[in-house]
Amino acid sequence: MFDQLDQIFVTALHWLVGFLPVAWRSLASSLLCVGFIIMVFPGLFAIVTVIERKGLGRIQNRYGPNRVGPFGFLQFAADGIKALIKEDIVPRAADHVVHFLAPVVLLIPVLLAYAVLPFGRNMSVADYDAGLLFFFAVGGAVELSIFMAGWSSRNKYSLLGAMRAIAQMLSYEIPLILSAVSVVMIVGSLNLLDIVSHQNQYTFGIAHWHVFTPWGLVGFIIFFIASLAESNRSPFDLPEAESEIIAGYFTEYSGFKFALFFLGEYLGMFAICGLGITLFLGGWTSPVSWLAWIPSYVWFLTKLLAIVFVFIWIRGTLPRLRMDQLMNFAWKFLLPLALVNVVVAGLWHFLGAGALRWLVCAAILAAAYVALGHTLMRRQKLGKRIYRFAD
Repeated sequence: MFDQLDQIFVTALHWLVGFLPVAWRSLASSLLCVGFIIMVFPGLFAIVTVIERKGLGRIQNRYGPNRVGPFGFLQFAADGIKALIKEDIVPRAADHVVHFLAPVVLLIPVLLAYAVLPFGRNMSVADYDAGLLFFFAVGGAVELSIFMAGWSSRNKYSLLGAMRAIAQMLSYEIPLILSAVSVVMIVGSLNLLDIVSHQNQYTFGIAHWHVFTPWGLVGFIIFFIASLAESNRSPFDLPEAESEIIAGYFTEYSGFKFALFFLGEYLGMFAICGLGITLFLGGWTSPVSWLAWIPSYVWFLTKLLAIVFVFIWIRGTLPRLRMDQLMNFAWKFLLPLALVNVVVAGLWHFLGAGALRWLVCAAILAAAYVALGHTLMRRQKLGKRIYRFAD
């Protein structure tokens, strides 16, 4: 019974394509999976935006959305209708073709990234041997779309915001990929299904998730911080720093084009969170063996919502970094720590099972963290904050 509930979507897909000729079944299966992704994740985007605004309202002691629908939970529908009917204003000097294509170029690669994510047992659109490489490859087009938006607007604020966004995303993409390299070294595969299967083991009822190892915990923390920067989330939201450069690279966007950027950013956040879950948190697997009866897609969705909740919590808590702090943190702390973590992952593999490798790997990572942290703070020359009232 539990297995039937876990595979209900897979069974329904096979039943639907079973009515078609054999030559069409593969194409029809792919199209149905794509349609499922297009329905589920934009719907999740709509719900999360309302929950985020209500959560930030509670954190900041103010009202969130409370007018449209019961308890304000239809605010996303009102915002969507407004974006559809709002006038699309394009600057006279803008490159109209590139200005139009920029949000489309952002959205398409983000949707392609979902093709290789395993949402549950036997629930993956494409089973690529180099699925992790495919995810990072299509993600590289996001930088292109941001530059297209900033350059085509013929606005200095937009161009400055685009250049800052590209510098930030390229800087944090390096530790992001290096944190994933440690997983590839341990598993020996770029296939995301193999990475999940490697973690789908239990000892004394506890799962073999990578995050439960020293190198996996540090890799997950690096991945999490870098994913915040890649998603332009606070405290790394400098590309959209309204207090400095108006609205960043989409200053000259309005109406539905702006809504596409907004949608693309959140879908990108969900995708990169899904990749982090797959690499470090066991994907769709259960943390303990006695909860393995819960459907695999429920575990994946629960982990995804938990990470998104932490993203929202951080946005309502931490102040925005300065640009020099942001770049120094990437190049002088995260990147060296990620390189040390790759070496530690190799040591973990060759030292063999036992308490020795736990002690050695944890000691190396702790020493690297302390040394890099002291070096970063000394070079930043950060003094004690003094708060003064205006005269």
